[in-house]
Amino acid sequence: MDVETLRREAEAPVVAGPGDVEAVAADLSDAFADDVMFDWFLRDDKRRDAARANFFRFVIANMAVGVGRIERPASGGAAAVWLPFEAVGPTPLPMLIRAAPTILAATGFGRALRLLALMEDMDRHHPMDRPHAYLWFLGVARVAQGRGIGSRLLKVATDRLDEQRLPAYLETQTERNVALYNRHGFEVISEHRPQPKAPQLWSMWREPQA
Repeated sequence: MDVETLRREAEAPVVAGPGDVEAVAADLSDAFADDVMFDWFLRDDKRRDAARANFFRFVIANMAVGVGRIERPASGGAAAVWLPFEAVGPTPLPMLIRAAPTILAATGFGRALRLLALMEDMDRHHPMDRPHAYLWFLGVARVAQGRGIGSRLLKVATDRLDEQRLPAYLETQTERNVALYNRHGFEVISEHRPQPKAPQLWSMWREPQA
């Protein structure tokens, strides 16, 4: 993976389509391999890596492609998944039923309630009184992290949202990312946990800027 090429490509990302599902899922799965929230709700055995990859494959194919906008460097290695606020909210029952095998495979029976609690907590704290863009996932493959690739993808999107005069919203479970998002105009609006012993989430909102 040529990190310098990814940095340049992240400044003019391409929009992923159905044919990119596998690549986007693989990049995000790698990006979140050490994530504290995924560590909390994913199964804790040798099947964890495969379960995380299958989880991303399902959500990208069924809940992102054709619904929102996925931007990535042309060479891959990172992805930003944006959804319109109309697509956000409690998961419809038919989709929950369809997703149940993937959820159980990802969590195991012992941690399934953790993921359901996370989904409910995110829905409860997500402001839905105004149109906005929702940054569902922003991830960079581990070998390329810390090189400004995610920040470049984020700037492309926020520049576009400023032109559209559209606010943005996200959650992060990584405290160091709060400062990153602050630099791009996001402000913390709430802090919460899906369960008392779960990792903390920071909800952040961004008004369009001149």
